[in-house]
Amino acid sequence: MNKRNLQKELDAIIAKSEGEKKKLLLHVCCAPCSSYCLEYLTQHFDVTVYFSNSNIDDSAEYEKRREEEKRLINQMCPRIGAEIEFVEGTYEPTAFHRLVNGHECDPEGGERCSICFAMRLNEAAEYAGKNGFDYFTTSLSISPLKDAQRLCDIGEAAAKKYGVKYLPGDFKKKGGYLRSIKLSKEYGLYRQNYCGCSYSKEKSNG
Repeated sequence: MNKRNLQKELDAIIAKSEGEKKKLLLHVCCAPCSSYCLEYLTQHFDVTVYFSNSNIDDSAEYEKRREEEKRLINQMCPRIGAEIEFVEGTYEPTAFHRLVNGHECDPEGGERCSICFAMRLNEAAEYAGKNGFDYFTTSLSISPLKDAQRLCDIGEAAAKKYGVKYLPGDFKKKGGYLRSIKLSKEYGLYRQNYCGCSYSKEKSNG
């Protein structure tokens, strides 16, 4: 099967909707990853941020990332001339651990990560479907360590389940990842060195 050009697909959707801002629910994992996504997507969509990350099983870390996301939104909105709503999903780290039971020793990027992506994207899809959004997507694809095609496949399956559309995209493209690093410095954002769960933290600490 040929690999999809997700950026080209996103460009086509944007071109088709030019002049009309569709409602987009953007699942975000943290402020640094969302920074470029917000700067870019608010040019074309009416964006609501959805912070749903039960994989962050350290509650202090979760709260720190949540508050940093809110701070970024508050500081960025006047700068980019956009209004961005913030919505917090249910925080249930015990549910995350139930789902990944038996996958604790999976390598980073393995099946445990797919289960985690599916958990968060299904939550976002359900919220988007219930609240009249045209699309939903995730900031996760901006990471060089995340496979955008894999995220898209999971997102599209969730979209079908909840009657909403998944917005394809690979936000690391067009210099997105490098721009996120620059924006993180400009806003003085807290940048963690692991994805979120205790397993990824253990791997990052070597």
